[in-house]
This record gives sequence, structure tokens and C-alpha cells, in this order.
Amino acid sequence: MKSIVNAKIVTQKEVLEGYVLTFDKEIVSLSQEVPKNVEIIDAKGLYLSAGFIDIHIHGSNGYDVMDATKEALEGIVKSIIKTGTTSFLATTMTMSQEEIVKALQNVQTFRQQEGVRLLGVHLEGPFINPIKHGAQDPRHIQKPNMELIEPFMEIIKIITIAPEVEGGREFTEYIKKYFPSILLSIGHSNASYHEAKESFSWGVSHSTHLFNAMNPLYHREPAVVGAVLETDEVSCDIIADLIHIHPSFFKLLYRLKKEQLILITDAMRAGCIKCGISEIGGQKVIVKDGEARLEDGTLAGSVLKLNEALKNFYEHTEITLPELISMVTSIPAKKLGLNMGVLEKGYKADFVLFDEGFYIKLVIVDGVVCFREE
Repeated sequence: MKSIVNAKIVTQKEVLEGYVLTFDKEIVSLSQEVPKNVEIIDAKGLYLSAGFIDIHIHGSNGYDVMDATKEALEGIVKSIIKTGTTSFLATTMTMSQEEIVKALQNVQTFRQQEGVRLLGVHLEGPFINPIKHGAQDPRHIQKPNMELIEPFMEIIKIITIAPEVEGGREFTEYIKKYFPSILLSIGHSNASYHEAKESFSWGVSHSTHLFNAMNPLYHREPAVVGAVLETDEVSCDIIADLIHIHPSFFKLLYRLKKEQLILITDAMRAGCIKCGISEIGGQKVIVKDGEARLEDGTLAGSVLKLNEALKNFYEHTEITLPELISMVTSIPAKKLGLNMGVLEKGYKADFVLFDEGFYIKLVIVDGVVCFREE
């Protein structure tokens, strides 16, 4: 067993000092005494939290989930651990049916020894609205159907869908009835306020990168954004890179959504790369000044790191550190029904040590040190 000492421990409610976190593969105890015969990790005054969970990431450091190779998933794992991410959902894109199937098969057969935990798949497309395709290739958009995804239901954790399209209601109600653990998320949608509200009664309970790839909030037609903001039971995620959403909205989201708000990266192949030419879904992407855009100027995901998202949100709100960290730990874990993201006995021993600037110093997954800043 190991014990972390001299840490500022960020729980769901407060920051504890003078406590010791003891763990093996799971958390054994959180107390004020150091157990005997344990390996000591001295945090030297750093913050300690549960490991970060990214429920929407396409790629990083030159690799993409749609590459459909073991090397790509391993490359993503090795890259994002440096950002404090200890678990993630491999997020697909709207491409040809053959390419989507290959990507799903690759996740299905992927086996890793240690490092960042691959939780499953976030299916972002092809069941979206062509009007709001964003950086997704509209040529490959399909009507919602089970034929494509039925062999992969055990790995699919989130499905982004435009519920207003033909077949959207039937598909949503079917998933809700027979696969209730799958999170249905409205996104890349042209739905009106009324249509969005109606979809919540069918089983939609989340929103993908709120504000982006949907109609803007308008005083005569609140659209998806208005419907999500006023519905307590519906959660949402945002890309807090100061590009996809103006930071003034962070305060509003914090007030209205609180325990239903999740931070994501939506990072693509160029994640963790500063600038240059990249690719997403077979389309050329230009990365410059922290932005990733198609040649026509459309935002193409992001190059955001999850620890940077935390820093950005923290600097533009009055949120407490425990509430902030919950947005990438306990809240996404709860939405996905996972035994992680909380610093309590019996939960997964996934931890991050970081400083006041949210720079990652040490990462532990399943009780094993997987990254240490040199």
C-alpha cells in the first residue's frame, strides 16, 4: 500500500490539510494518521484530487480515435496523462460507415496494461443534423438506426444525437428502454426550444458542447441552449478554451447548472501541438494561436488540455476549488455510473497532484504512478 502525505486534498466539499490518503488499487482510507508499513509519497504541499475524466476527446499528439489502430489509442493515452486525465471516452466522428465500424472494433479489442483508462466510446455522429454538422462531414450523416451500433453496445457510453431528425424519437426511446445506462446527449442539433424540451421526455438527459453546433440563445427562440439551462435534470458539457464560448458565460453556467456541468476538451489530433497543419475526419485543419479550424474557418474541435480548461474556468468565475474539480471528476463519473472521481474508501485509486497554476506534477492510475514531472 501507499500513502500520500503533505497534500492539500480536494474533496467534493472542501480542501483538507493534515490528512493522509492511503490506497492500493482502491482507496483504503482518508485519515490524519499514517499507517504502518506503507510506501510514502510526499506531495510537498501540492493539491491532490481524484483523476480527471474527459468524456469527449477525439485525439491528441498526432493521433485520432478514427485512425482505428492500437498505436493511435496508445498514443492518446501517453499524451493526455500529462494533462491529469486518468480516464476518457474515445470519441468518434461522422465518417463512412466502414471507418466508424473499424474505430469501434478497435476500441472493443483494445487492451492496455497500465496508464489512462479507456472507459468506452462517445459516439458523436453520424446521427446528427446536416444543418449543424460543424466540422463533421455532412456526406456521411445517417438517420438514427441500430444496425450500425448494435454489435458495440457494451462499449458505447454516450451517443450524441439530433433528436429532431427523422427517426430521432424512436431511436431515443429505444435506447432509453433497452440500454438505460447509455447517456443520450443532444448535439449538432437544429432543434427548437420546444423540440429540445420534448426530447428530454423521451430520454435525452445531456447536451454536447453546449452553445456550439446548435442555434444560439435568442430571446424569441431559446432553442437547445435555453431548454438545457432551465431544465435541472439535464446536464451539459462545455469547451472552456476561451474560444468556443465567451468566458462571461462561465458565470451564468456555474449559477444555473452547478452539479450538472462538465468540462471537456473535444481535443482532436492536434491536441498538445502548438501550431501547424493537422486533420480531422479526413478534412484539413489549420492550428494557429490555440485554435483549430477547417479551411473555411469552421472550428474543428480544439487543442485544449483538461487542466487548462480548469484553469480557464477558475480564473473567470468565483467557483470554489472543490466545485471546480468536481466538473472533471465526480460529476462525469456519476453521469456514467462509474466507481471513481471521489476521494472516499472503495473508490478507484486514480489521483492527480497539481500546483496552483493547475500544472500537473504526478498522476496515479489504479494505484500506480504513471506520470511524474521531471
